[in-house]
Amino acid sequence: MKVEYRFGNQWASLKTEDGVTVGLHPASKESPAGRKGSITIGFEASESIEKAVTDMKAKGVKFVSPIVDDKEIKAAHFEDPDGNEMYIVEAQQQWKDFNKPRVAS
Repeated sequence: MKVEYRFGNQWASLKTEDGVTVGLHPASKESPAGRKGSITIGFEASESIEKAVTDMKAKGVKFVSPIVDDKEIKAAHFEDPDGNEMYIVEAQQQWKDFNKPRVAS
């Protein structure tokens, strides 16, 4: 994997040779290492997040939050069948423009 971009010490995005993107957040006071829920898996939507959430709900996926729009990304958290929290995200245009291969300090 290679670093696709890094946003200070809050976020790093790695890309595999076959195009899979892995995003990493460090442990924090709000999400300390070793506590259930401190590791969350996220997926980037390949379509609008609204459509993805609608389609997932139709298949029985339980969402634990509405879509949240912070002007950089839209995200919605859901649970897998075992109750592990995951999220789906859609980058807004300005974030997509920022999300070009580079390393920011």
